[in-house]
Amino acid sequence: MADFAYTTVPGKLSGLLEKIRQVGVPPKASTQWLKSLGFTSSNDASLLGVLKQIGLIDPSSVPTSSWQQYRGAHHKKTLGDAIRSGYADLFAVYPDAWQRTQTELEHVFSTSTTAGKQVVAKTVTTFKNLCASAEFSPVAEQTNLSVHTDPLHTAVTSKPGNVHSNGIHGIPAVHIDIQVHISADSSPEQIDQIFKSMGKHLYGVGSDA
Repeated sequence: MADFAYTTVPGKLSGLLEKIRQVGVPPKASTQWLKSLGFTSSNDASLLGVLKQIGLIDPSSVPTSSWQQYRGAHHKKTLGDAIRSGYADLFAVYPDAWQRTQTELEHVFSTSTTAGKQVVAKTVTTFKNLCASAEFSPVAEQTNLSVHTDPLHTAVTSKPGNVHSNGIHGIPAVHIDIQVHISADSSPEQIDQIFKSMGKHLYGVGSDA
């Protein structure tokens, strides 16, 4: 599990995130840039490591596309997605990590570092402060859809005189239930593509044939 960034001034994260949405996009998010926004303490530089952790800036401190998206109307959702990505190892353990307790998070973070309890506690506090400014989609749940396909219910061919107990000549009627598991996080386009593919393979809809 990779090390997680933390800041010694987690209480300033919400203010910095708000500034990102208010001011212009800098060529680089540097300590000088932080000072121009009023983050003049030497400890404030640790905020930049957190921005790298969640992918708002790249390893060279250059703002990424996520930074641009965060300046939009859906900034909380964008931040939530960035946190999920930046803390992927944590979310692999707890898909609802933002709802977990201090103790549960400390246990996970402690496996990624040889540092002491203070660093682990600050790492958890950093994560919690980030989450306080974000919005997360519900944990993915599987949805079962029972699809009854009429063409598959009726025998394709029949042979005279060959009657089965179910009253259908030839091949017995076939009844097939298809269960489609769709993640709650799937986009409308992804769902449309799933049913388009089903139509193609079940009915020949959209096929070249």
